[in-house]
Amino acid sequence: MRPVRTLIVDDSASMRATLKRMLSADPEIEVVGAANDPFAARDMIKTLHPDVLTLDVEMPGMDGLSFLERIMRLRPMPVVMCSTLTARGAEVTIEALRLGAVDYVTKPSGTPEDIERDAGLLCEKVKNAARSVVRSTPQRVADQPALAGGAAGKLIAIGSSTGGVEALFSLLPALPADCPPVLIVQHMPASFTRSFADRLNGECRVHVTEASHGAQVQPGTVYIAPGGETHMELAGGVAGRIMLRRGDTVTGHRPSVDVLFRSAVPLGSAAVGVILTGMGGDGAEGLLAMRRAGARTLGQSRDTCVVWGMPRAAKELGAVEKEVGLSGMPEAILKACRETSRVGSA
Repeated sequence: MRPVRTLIVDDSASMRATLKRMLSADPEIEVVGAANDPFAARDMIKTLHPDVLTLDVEMPGMDGLSFLERIMRLRPMPVVMCSTLTARGAEVTIEALRLGAVDYVTKPSGTPEDIERDAGLLCEKVKNAARSVVRSTPQRVADQPALAGGAAGKLIAIGSSTGGVEALFSLLPALPADCPPVLIVQHMPASFTRSFADRLNGECRVHVTEASHGAQVQPGTVYIAPGGETHMELAGGVAGRIMLRRGDTVTGHRPSVDVLFRSAVPLGSAAVGVILTGMGGDGAEGLLAMRRAGARTLGQSRDTCVVWGMPRAAKELGAVEKEVGLSGMPEAILKACRETSRVGSA
């Protein structure tokens, strides 16, 4: 298999050199060029035909978002954004993911150990981006009508990772204002989740908020698990409370989709579990436990995923009752809320 041809775009000469050194250390990656601005990058894309672009969020002349938007419109390709862990960096990165960037990394900094860790993550994300599915325009999802009490006493639990930001920006605005409570784990740093929730809240009929410890879940509200040091769980049933518990990573993540799904198992048929696009297998075991307890379980279809990793792992385990494309997911979720699964149907 040939190396992943990668083009670096960053206005800082020192950062270009750092990224090149980090990427070139991996024999499965070939750095074919480094551009100091989007105009040079545009010409390099035409002549070098890279598989993946690493793109700085903020650059003079034309910012990273404007350039990304042009790329996704004119020549869709996998893009990994290089961001900072600042409020401004979080907002811009979330918008980049909404526009179609596959993933993001934080700019390398800190101790040699930190740099080494960042290098491994950068290389992993670039290689995974090369295997992702990129589309020229966001997938369109039709708004769903009000439930008018048709799904009272239900709860929806959703897990997502790579590609999940774009998917959730399509799915959540389609949900009606009276939908059941929705709990979401999207793999994301602590400094990003509040900006993510706020950005979604401005586009949805439901209320979207970053979850807080002890909050009582309410219909018509979406709760985004905070990134960082805690897992999100539900305690006390469909009208229960959110618990944010400190603990080790589970399936490599904190918060973990598996932890959320397992906390919904006691709800039985009152729960609907949904696994969206993402890398790895987080959520598969928890979704299987939900299905065995009587919950309806849905997995995003392969052809609409940016990365068919988490839904694939859940499907192969027998956890997915039905595969659904992203455009049909809101309708499928609300239909599942109106129905009752057969306990032990997995």
